[in-house]
Amino acid sequence: MSKLKIAVQKSGRLHDDSMKLLKDIGISIDNGKDQLKASARNFPLEVFYLRNGDIPQYLRDGVVDVAIIGKNVLIEKGDDIDSIENLGFSKCRVSIAVPKSFEYNSLQDLSGKQIATSYPNTVREFLANEGINANLHVINGSVEIAPNIGLADAIVDIVSSGSTLFKNNLKEVDVILKSEAVLAVSPKIASESKELLDRIQFRIKSVLKGRASKYVLLNAPNDKLQDIINVLPGMKSPTVLPLAEEGWSSVHSVISKDQFWEIIDELKLKGAQGILVCPIEKMVL
Repeated sequence: MSKLKIAVQKSGRLHDDSMKLLKDIGISIDNGKDQLKASARNFPLEVFYLRNGDIPQYLRDGVVDVAIIGKNVLIEKGDDIDSIENLGFSKCRVSIAVPKSFEYNSLQDLSGKQIATSYPNTVREFLANEGINANLHVINGSVEIAPNIGLADAIVDIVSSGSTLFKNNLKEVDVILKSEAVLAVSPKIASESKELLDRIQFRIKSVLKGRASKYVLLNAPNDKLQDIINVLPGMKSPTVLPLAEEGWSSVHSVISKDQFWEIIDELKLKGAQGILVCPIEKMVL
């Protein structure tokens, strides 16, 4: 029986988030310390633990069928490879940063400057599109130190919280692109593996939808019921059940985490009481 071969980052935050996603979609993996490959116990799947920067080539060559990889790495090293799902974790941005003493007003201030980066292809394309002529110094490793030791006037690197920039006396001045983990597919994936991937992607969508939503139960006086229902976006329409106390109903619905507090505030204003909010493990649509 054929197996779907999936690549994940060998270590780090993206690795941890990727393994949690696989666990959440019901995949049990036997993997010991320092293994480079492991099989799932309950699904025809093999996991390859690889360096993040090597994954695009493994996809391109068809060594793996699919990968969980940062969008920033895919843009830099695999712009010919398709991604089929944004996964919503390991979010960061690829940004331009300069020393705090640098008087930066616009991208034009980088003309003729030396820029250190681990993302030369991304930066070259960005600068060319913006009409900026600058020199690139390619560094694999701690890019943030380059301005402090005189190697560069500015850097382009991934930024999450910005604390590393702050520690190195740098300031973020422009964002080139925003990134998150994505599900990328090999152009050489076989039809049998594609069927397995469809099953995996269905599970992933169910988990991501659940993570992005909250289940809400509340009590509503019947004379305010319609006003309360109008506040709830829901999937189709909320579930309404009569309570033992006459004149009251129980309302059940699903709301987006992004709109959560605004909707809760509005529900209270409309007369909702006893509001109970529960996490959703998975949502199968």
